[in-house]
Amino acid sequence: MSGILLYCRAGFEKECAREIQEHARVTNLAGYAKAKEGSGFVLFNAYDEATSEIRFAELMFARQLIVGATLLERLPITDRIAPLLERARMLAPHYSAIWLETADTSEAKELSTFTRKLAVPLNRVAREGGLLTHDDGNAPRLHLFFVSATAALVGISHPGNSSPWLMGIPRLKFPRDAPSRSTLKLDEAFLTFLRCPEEALCPGMTAVDLGAAPGGWTWQLVHRHIKVIAVDNGQLQADLLESGLVQHLRADAFRYRPTKPVDWMVCDVVEQPARIAALVARWVGDGWCRRSIFNLKLPMKKRFDEVQQCREIIAEALTKAGVAYLLLFKQLYHDREEVTGFLQHMDSRRRAG
Repeated sequence: MSGILLYCRAGFEKECAREIQEHARVTNLAGYAKAKEGSGFVLFNAYDEATSEIRFAELMFARQLIVGATLLERLPITDRIAPLLERARMLAPHYSAIWLETADTSEAKELSTFTRKLAVPLNRVAREGGLLTHDDGNAPRLHLFFVSATAALVGISHPGNSSPWLMGIPRLKFPRDAPSRSTLKLDEAFLTFLRCPEEALCPGMTAVDLGAAPGGWTWQLVHRHIKVIAVDNGQLQADLLESGLVQHLRADAFRYRPTKPVDWMVCDVVEQPARIAALVARWVGDGWCRRSIFNLKLPMKKRFDEVQQCREIIAEALTKAGVAYLLLFKQLYHDREEVTGFLQHMDSRRRAG
């Protein structure tokens, strides 16, 4: 039996399991999901190897997509490396990288010291045996996901259909001059959703930041030399106003209308998700912006259903407006009880960023 291993935020295993089950149904992949609350991962046991139709970019709650996952238990304390690499050779002839990982939970943190120590000798043995090569960028990555010091799930991820980060977590440094830690959410969103950030975030572009105060998201735009209209009744950090790239308007985010179209609209307003979805759909549907990144603050219950409802609100509005669009959702590492959305107006003249 082949397994699909998904990393997720602890506490969101139920949503992650429901999502992979739904994707499996749509792609006719028979199997069942196993999830333990607070574990930080979900394992979908598939009855066949047809996993290529599962697209990582379309998964909201998964931080990583690993296929061919098999649990190896009772690893010998005297030699864990041999059985791990024996299983690896059954999955692929060689790998571009070998990642030793654990769940992103407090309970699993003790294992991280163990995996760091094991990584050096394991990588050396893999290189000497021809299993590890850095010359083939298209080769899969090998994931050794330890659930204990003597048990690990062994599987692979494919470039282009997985997260490029260890444990699915981008290691972003908080800028000392940024107004708030929320700035990391937009930074991660750019890295997650944009194929060509340098093309989608060009100096001289224009943006509107709804609910801008104190300016964490505005900072990310200004840092990229983008002109920003920051809409919020609250106070912005003074340094942003001194940049010469920010116009602060004290106005309500839901009533503000731009005088001319902008390249970006970003929104981190604390409001009901359905209302945010309708607002974003109007901005793109009416041509006020081309791209938008926004956060949905999820309720404690029916979080998966809430995002699906927001997806339907946006789809209905843009279909009615005759607008072709790209819509993606992802619960980012720097999100909490939130999901971040990316919406882009599509046409034949310009490709997705």
